[in-house]
Parts: sequence; structure tokens; C-alpha cells
Amino acid sequence: MAAQPAVQDGTPAVRGPRLVGRAAELERAVRGLTAGPAAVFVEGEAGIGKTRLLQEVLEALEAAGPGAAPRPGRPGRVLVAGCPPFRETLTLAPVVDAVRQTGVDVAALGLSPLAGALRPLFPEWAGDLPPAPERLDDAGAARHRLFRALRELLAGCGTAVLAVEDAHWADAATLDFLLFLATRPAAERVSLVLTYRPEDVPIGSHLLRLAARPAPGSVHTRIVLAPLSVAETAQFISSMLHDEHVSDAFAAFLHQHTSGLPLALEESVRLLGDRADLVRHGGEWRRRTLTRIEVPPTIRDAVLERAARLAPDDREVLRAAAVLAEPVGPAVLVAVSGLPAERAEAALAAAVRARALVEDPTGRVHFRHLLAGRAVYDDIPGGERRVLHLRAGRALEKLSPVPIAQLPRHFAAGGDTGAWRRYTERAADLSLASGDQPAAVSAMHALLSAPGLPAGDAARLCRKFPVYAFSGYLASTELLGVLRSLLDGDALSRPERGEIRAQLGRMLLQTGQYAAGAAELERAIGDLDDRPQEAAAAMSALSRPGGADWPVSAHRRWLDKSVELVEVRVPAQGRLTFRVDRVTALLEMGDPAGWDVAAGVPAAAERPEDLLSTIRADLNIGDADLRWGFYARARPRLERAAEVSAAHGYLRMRDMALVTLVHLDWYEGRWAGLAERAAAFTRIEQEPLMILDGLLVLALLGAAGATGEAELAAAGGRFEHVSAEAARRGMVEVPLKPTAALAAMRLAEGRVEECLALTEEGMRVVTRKGIWLWATEIAPVRVRAFVAAGRIDAAEDLLARYARGLRGVPSPAAAAALATCEAWVAEAREPGAQVAERWEAAAVAWERLPRPYEALLARERRALALGAADLLTAVEGGFRELGAHEDARRVAAVERAAPRGPRRGYGDRLSPRELEVVRLMLTGLSTPDIARALSRSPRTVAAQLNSAMRKHHVRSRTALAVAALNAGIARRNPDVAGRAASPVSRPTRPEGPGEL
Repeated sequence: MAAQPAVQDGTPAVRGPRLVGRAAELERAVRGLTAGPAAVFVEGEAGIGKTRLLQEVLEALEAAGPGAAPRPGRPGRVLVAGCPPFRETLTLAPVVDAVRQTGVDVAALGLSPLAGALRPLFPEWAGDLPPAPERLDDAGAARHRLFRALRELLAGCGTAVLAVEDAHWADAATLDFLLFLATRPAAERVSLVLTYRPEDVPIGSHLLRLAARPAPGSVHTRIVLAPLSVAETAQFISSMLHDEHVSDAFAAFLHQHTSGLPLALEESVRLLGDRADLVRHGGEWRRRTLTRIEVPPTIRDAVLERAARLAPDDREVLRAAAVLAEPVGPAVLVAVSGLPAERAEAALAAAVRARALVEDPTGRVHFRHLLAGRAVYDDIPGGERRVLHLRAGRALEKLSPVPIAQLPRHFAAGGDTGAWRRYTERAADLSLASGDQPAAVSAMHALLSAPGLPAGDAARLCRKFPVYAFSGYLASTELLGVLRSLLDGDALSRPERGEIRAQLGRMLLQTGQYAAGAAELERAIGDLDDRPQEAAAAMSALSRPGGADWPVSAHRRWLDKSVELVEVRVPAQGRLTFRVDRVTALLEMGDPAGWDVAAGVPAAAERPEDLLSTIRADLNIGDADLRWGFYARARPRLERAAEVSAAHGYLRMRDMALVTLVHLDWYEGRWAGLAERAAAFTRIEQEPLMILDGLLVLALLGAAGATGEAELAAAGGRFEHVSAEAARRGMVEVPLKPTAALAAMRLAEGRVEECLALTEEGMRVVTRKGIWLWATEIAPVRVRAFVAAGRIDAAEDLLARYARGLRGVPSPAAAAALATCEAWVAEAREPGAQVAERWEAAAVAWERLPRPYEALLARERRALALGAADLLTAVEGGFRELGAHEDARRVAAVERAAPRGPRRGYGDRLSPRELEVVRLMLTGLSTPDIARALSRSPRTVAAQLNSAMRKHHVRSRTALAVAALNAGIARRNPDVAGRAASPVSRPTRPEGPGEL
């Protein structure tokens, strides 16, 4: 075939550019997609060539044959989804549009009943889809059910590759779905290709996570497109001019003004061609000397100058396309342009011929590049823009199905407030039905924030608002301010005011502002006299023991009021939810009466509408079993909650049950593979409590299984993060466990005062609330710190108060913690044999739960009290078998210091290693300094100092120093002590065990 001429009628014949400077990227993408389930991410700034590379990738796969790539019409097809340039509220719009373009016969796919969940997304297929499933109150469950149904539809269509262009504009639900697809088992996985601009990706977006973290078993390819170099720019321009040579000066000129951005280069070359500013001289292309108009440095200037050269009618069509912003059919574009149909159709044809607009295979028309559309849009005068938006809204609402996601933007910009409200609420309803809480929250926030909203509409919207999504999806100050402004007005009726105030109170509780939230709920209850269920729900919220300053008696009063109101004014069929609330509140308070109420909760739902309540019961009661220490009955409850939740699509409830089982497995010593399971929950977006739960278990495993100081430091950092984040979110009880774990680490390092400071606020919370069940983790650490600091009276006082607080609370976990506290106090008051008995009792109590890690810690102290090296050997083996490497190393260090042979220990005398530690202590060195001097861990040194104090029956390092000097133990070599960072050599002759 003859080559195209480079010049036609005296002007250069400009053609489309060849792919330049992207060979390596193309090869990586194709290799990834042909290797198996893959995720390919193409990132770069606007105009860098992401779409072009995607096109080349798909063409290369097609050319590779059936074994490499799917083709339309046979299994393994490619779907290409484009994301609109505005954050619309309709759920999953890009994927839905892509599926629609397949023209698939839905009735022939043989979809399961699960596909009924797709009806809100594909109303035009209502006759071919299964019936809609039951409505789910849990938005997360609805969302996951929808994802499963959509995944089934993709599989039915034979989809092997889903390509999503401009993923930085994807709505949150679409990103959630892509994450869902990426984490499926390999056999179910669809390969993904995503193009996006990193600068437009919001912080915390799922897109960043998808791009940064490869899914297990998936080929993960991340491609970053860079601008073209000057040499590549010359090749790019040459490819548009039939591969004829381009002058170096011309290439450098265009590179200077476009920074090597391919789209800007292409548009600039076309503009120069249109203006005849390209000349051929000496066998190469050059630019004319421009004195009045320079080649524009940005694509915006290039697009607008090209548009200005079109006929007036063509420009009107371009403006209509810019306002619509998304691919549309010609009829819609004609209607929005405002031109007579014949003229509009002719102008549309001219714009397509001029490549100002392009027509896709389905006949829809759009700009070749979104940036070009934005450039035209920004150039439209404000008054004309409003008219065009109004035309767009009215044209789009005549379509079937109605593109609800697009209409709010058009009617808002067009000034039709009524239509904007109507379609924004419809979009929010669809989002709620699909489980897309972020989109629903954004839409309702916009409605509630708009001036002139009738009071009745505000109350109705508040009833719909997904309060538990609030803290994760929206800045607290904005919507809280909106609700407060509504309450400050006088347009609300008394019941409406009560409903809005109750919603405000719940939101404040969610954001950690307990006192303010409780005050609003109390005020709301007074306005809800004729709405008993709403009033009882507000009382139930107040009965849950939150807020550091409210004593348990205050929560109990609200619980009693709620129970009384429900029994008198709530129909019997609506009481199960309140009964579950009551059980939960009682057991969180540490009241054993909760177990009696729990016995009356049915194990299975008697009515479909009771299903969620029975799942909540299993989940909450199973969690209480865990807190109280009834592990044997916690597991079947939690497993049932997870199983039933998954079977009915309540996947958020399932995840809550599973993360609680992760905690149970930590307690019971089932540590194999536990880190991976815990880490999975840290990747669940917008679920802060699950994330913190996962991080906490990772920190616990890290602290126990550390193989070096770096891992210990990482675990400490996680404990600090979990505690601080939980406190920031107002989770009063949650910080107690990570704080206790961090304090135990500091105590093992000899930082006693820091341990006391860490545990002080936690114990203050327990005391103020009067819920001593909450002290299970933190009380033993604080008692031990008091003993280490020599404050035995304070330790005994806390022990006495703890024992009193647990009277009548049959909690095996709390009883084991109390036994541990008694053993620590005994170390300061009682002889070694009685101390050993105390630790044996504590070990048995922990074993009964079972909690083998705490049991081993207790048996370690028993062995030390007896001076029994053989018992330490057994403890070390237990730690190693469990995976507690740090603890095994500590025990081994003590064990190595013990003598071998028939004698079982040193009794009340110091071992040689304890003598080394005491002698360095006498020089004034701190525990970390002694550890560095002796090349031991700070934990080992602290344990040896504690052992020395116990053997001499003293309570502090000061008292130990006095006793050591009185016993004739001399300080270590001053020169060595002064160089604490240097290892201390062992004495050349054996030393006796000392006389302390």
C-alpha cells in the first residue's frame, strides 16, 4: 500500500500519533495480563497517555490469540468502564454502564436468586432478573450482597478483564467493588486494568491501597508513565507527520511548551497543522516563525483555539458535550445544544469529522479527552452554562432508565432547586439500598445543608441518615452544624425536633463527644412522648456504658426506663431488638443479670424481620462471653453469628464475628496463621473498630513473638496507636487493653514510673465507671508496677478495691486476673513457698479459661519463687511452642544463670548473674545501661533485679542497694561501669551466690 502523502493541498496531512516511548510499559502490562489473574495499574498525570496505552494493551492481547486474550462474543471478554469527571452519587455507575454496553441476554445467563439484588442498578432488566431479595437493614451487608451479585453477572457475561479508565474519579462504591474483585480467590478473580491520575486520588482512597498492595496469588503490575524526552518528542511528532524527520529546534520548542505531555503535543501539532504553521524545509518539518500567536503551553489553550476555528453551530454542539461531560447518544446532545434538529445533527457530524468529538462503537458521542471537554466547559459564560445544564437535566430525565446520578448536578447548576432535591434524594435512596453509605451520606448532607429545606423534609431525611457511617465518611463539624442550625430554628414540630436531636446525639456519640451526645439524647427523649420506639431507642443508646465520666448507675437508670417504656408502649413483635440491647448493656456493665436475660433470646429468628436481631444477639453475647472468660461457649456463638451473617448477606456482621474470633484465638493460644488473619482486618476501609482490633492482635503477637528490639519497638508503636485512636474516637473501654500491654512492656524494661503513668488513667476510668470487669487486663500490670516501685500499700489497696468490685461478678477471666494481682502482692509480703502457691493458683485459673500465655507467665514466676531451674526449662519450652519467642529468650537467660546438678536453685541467695546486675546497679546505672553493659535485654535485667529484691524481702532498688552494701557486695569495676555501653567481661574465677 502506498504511503499517505505528507502534504495535501499545500497543508501538512496530520495523522494520529504512534505509541512512542512506551514499549517497556506495554510489554509489562501484556505480560502481566497473560500470566494469570492480574491487576495492572497505569498511573500518570492528565494527558500522559494512559488511555492510549490501555488501547494498545487490549489490541496486543487481541492479536495474541484466544489463549492470551478475550474477545467480544466469547467467554473471556473485556469490559471497559469509564469514570465520569464528577463525583456522582449513583452507585457503581461505571461498571453498570460497561455491562449495559455488552448487550448480553440476561435471561439466558441462568443467574442465581442473588442476582435479584441488581434490580436497583438495572431497572430495565427487571423482567429478566430474579425477584428482589429481602431488604437488609445493615448497609454493609447490602453492599457486599450487591457485590457478589454483580460478580456473578460479570462471570455470566464471560468477563476476564475489567478495564476502568480514570479510576481517580470512581465513586467509593466502585472502588469498593474493585477491591472486592481483587481479593477473590484466584479461580473467581477478574483481571483488572486501572488508569488513574495519582494527584487526583483522595488520601485514604481504596485506589491507593489497590495500587500499593498486591492481592495474594495475583500478578501485580504498577506502571508509572512519565513525560516524553526531547528525543521521544521528536519521534512522536514525526509519527504524526508520516514519519518524516522533525527538526531538533522544532522538537525542543514543542517539548519546552508542553513538558513532553503526549496529549498536549498531539493537540499542539494538530493546531499548528490547522493554522498552516508547519513548513517542510530541507527534507524535515519545522515551525514557522510566529510573531503574534505562540504554540500554547497547555492543552487548554490548544483545545480552545481549535474550537474557535469551528463553525458557530459546531461550537454549540461542543459546549453541549462539555456540559454533559459523559458519553451520550446523539439525540441527547442535539436536545441540549438548543439548535434545530437538522442543524444540530449537521454540526455534530462536522465535529466528529474534525475529531473534536468522537463516536464510540455504541454510537455515543464524547470528547476524545476529558481535559478537552473541561477546557471548553470553563470557557462557557455563566448564564449560558446554566441554560445548558437545565436543558441537559430535562433531556436526561426523559431517558429510560433515568440516569439519576447525573441529574442532581445538572439541575443544581441549572437553578432548578426542586428537581435537584428530588433527584438527590432518589440517588441517596438508591445508594442506601445498595449499601453505598458514603454516597448516601454525601447526598443527604448536601440536601440538609441547602437553604430553604422544609422542616418536615429535614426530619424525614434525618430518619434515613445512616448514623453509624457518620464518623467514617464525613467531617463532623459540617453536618453537626447543619443539624444544630435546624434545631435553633422554630420551623420544626416537637416530634420532628426530637427525632433530629436524637440523631444529633447519636452522631456526637459516634465522634467521641459523649457528654454532648448524651445531653442531646436526654433532651430528645422529652420531645418523643408520642413516638415510644424512637424514645426507647434513645434510652437504649444512653444505657450502653460509654463516656468516662458517667458512672454505671447512670446507665442503669436509662436502661430501666427503656425496659419500662418498651414493656408498656412497644408492641410485642417489636421488642426483640430492645431485648438484645438490654442484654448487651447489662453484660457490658458487668451485671450477671444479663445472662438471665440472654437465656430468653431465641437462638434462631422466628420471623424474617427478627433475623438481624438474633445475629446481633449471637455476636454481642459471644463478645461478652469473651470478655467474661467463658471461652468454651463464646466460640460456637461467634461461629454461628459469622455463618448466619454470611448466609444472609450481612457481611459486616460476619466480619465483626470473625475479628472477635481472632481475639479468642489469641487468648486460647491458637497463634498459627493468626497474624495473617488479623492483618486482613486492618485493610477494611471505613471500619475503624475492626482496624483497631486487627492492629491490637498484631501488636500482641509482635510483642510476644519478637526476635529483636526493632520488632518490640514496632509492637509498642502499634499499642500506642490503637490506644490513642480509640481514645480519640471516644471508645472508653477499648484503650485499656493496649495500654495495659504497652505498660507491661515498659515494666519489663525497668521503666516503672512510666508504667504507672500509663495505667493511671485506665484505672481511673474503671473506678469512675464502677465496672471492675473492665480491669481484667490493666489491674495486674498496675499492681505489679506498684510492687516494683516499692509502693506495697498502694498495691494492696488496689487489690482490695478490685476484689470488692468483683463481688457477685462470676467472671473466670476477672478471677484469674485477681489471682495474678494477689500473687504479685505476695511477692512483696510472703515467703517464697507461699508465693509459689499463689502463682500456681493464678496459673490454674488462667489454664481453665484457657489462656496458656498468661498461664505460662504465672508458672515462670512460680519457678522463680522456688528457684527451680527444671521448672524454668519447662516454661521456656511452653513459650517456644506457643510462639512467644521474646518470653522464651527471657526465661532462657535466667535458666542459664541457674546452676546445674542435683541442687535445684539458689533459694534465697543471689545467683552469679543477679550479683552482676546488683553490682552494676550500685554504680548508679539504669536498667537499660546495665543491659547494654552486660549484653542482655532490659527485660532480663529487670527480672533479675526483681528476683534480687524478692530474695532480700525489699521493695525498691534503693532498699536493695542498702541491703547489698550491708552484705558486703562491692560495686562493679568503676571503669567498666562508667562505660556502660561496653560489654562487661565475666570474672575469671567463680563467684559464690552471695549472701542476700
